[in-house]
Amino acid sequence: MFHPVVRSTQRFPVGLQSPGEDSITTQLHPLSRPAEPADDPALSRARATRRAWAAVAVSWAATRTLVMLMVLGLLQLGTSDVTSDVKVIYQGWAQVLQTGTFPLDDVTWQYPPLTALVMLLPHWLPWTYFTGFLVMVAVADALVLGLLLRASRHGRSRAGAWLWALVVPLLGPTVYCRFDLVVTAVGVVGLLAAATRPRLGGVLAGMGAMLKVWPVLMVLGTPRGRRTRETWTAMVVSALAIGFYYAVTNVGAYSFMSFQENRGVEIESLGAIPFYLAHLFGWRGHAEMHYGSTEFLGTGVQLVGKLMVALSLAAFAWLLLWRFRARRWTAATPADAALAALLLFTVTSRVISPQYLVWLIGVAAVCLVSPHTTQRPTAWLIAAASLFTFLEFPVFFGDLAAFKPLGVSVLVVRNLLLAAAALVSCRRLWCATVRPEPEAVPDMVPAALSEGLPVALPETLPEAAATDPETEPSC
Repeated sequence: MFHPVVRSTQRFPVGLQSPGEDSITTQLHPLSRPAEPADDPALSRARATRRAWAAVAVSWAATRTLVMLMVLGLLQLGTSDVTSDVKVIYQGWAQVLQTGTFPLDDVTWQYPPLTALVMLLPHWLPWTYFTGFLVMVAVADALVLGLLLRASRHGRSRAGAWLWALVVPLLGPTVYCRFDLVVTAVGVVGLLAAATRPRLGGVLAGMGAMLKVWPVLMVLGTPRGRRTRETWTAMVVSALAIGFYYAVTNVGAYSFMSFQENRGVEIESLGAIPFYLAHLFGWRGHAEMHYGSTEFLGTGVQLVGKLMVALSLAAFAWLLLWRFRARRWTAATPADAALAALLLFTVTSRVISPQYLVWLIGVAAVCLVSPHTTQRPTAWLIAAASLFTFLEFPVFFGDLAAFKPLGVSVLVVRNLLLAAAALVSCRRLWCATVRPEPEAVPDMVPAALSEGLPVALPETLPEAAATDPETEPSC
């Protein structure tokens, strides 16, 4: 038997449920529900940061997978074997270094003594030498990426991490078949550490200098005063301690100096361009393996080699002048100065090997971490030069050595991009630190204008008067 349903006519205050109602009533009336709390801005930023870091990490993993496929020969680009340096030369050096002596009779050994540690490390790992070497450079690569991401916190930019993730693989398999990734990691760590721990930055710069010399340039832009004294002193002490250790424990630790001195003009350097042009007009020189790289032999080579050394000395003189004249430092200045110095010594070197570009990419990435850097255009030029470097070696290296137009054209474009990067970098560094700031409008002018008093104003007011002094100056 069915009983009729009797609805209650009792009224309850708005927002309260009657005893017989269930939660469906509330669901049917969403306006009666309490408002949900707004998202915490800090949590939103943290989630956005995690997503951005994950995107960078995935890009790094994908690009490095492609690089590893090229290294292992599963993806063929070009005919040059880039792994022979590791499997033959590096492994041979490691066998000699185990005996407590440096390769005294090998003219291809042209590195400071701490490089011995890098050569021996893959031998100590529980794999074949080649596998151990790949593990070592991959760890160094990942370390740089992690440090760049860590440095991008607190309002700084992730552009440096993206540059490292996407531009390094443009160099192709060569980047994993040379030990320059390890040296770059030391330079990047030192440059990042010097901002807050000057002594640690100096120690790492000294270690880097005993690996491949160029990391000594990382301390060039330290602000004057106590930070410079601490950083430079730590660098000198570190380098001297390492040098002394190898001098007393190994034979021939400094034999590399004579080998380096006798190098000629390598076919990939900026100084090689005149010889390619001269070849069109009957120059009878040729290219062959000489002191560990393919160099030109023939009329005028020694003269161009001396000219390149003179240009390096001129670059050093300009850097000293900049250091003396600089008046303004920002958080970005040390890295900006390091990149300018490294570019100058790269383009004036008698040798520009493909792996040299990884140094430039690493330092440029550190520059991009700071929102106040002046080197963004320089970083773009380095990225473009990296792509042409891969085309030059290993893809068209055979054409280059045979003076064929395609290989030569690719090299000329690459070298001109590097030269342009050096000029742009130096000009922007000079403008940001040396060039006098435009005079600001006197403080009494706004007050006079508010009172209706006549004031003589210039036709155009300087932009810098209304801008943040930390912002990138126009130049």
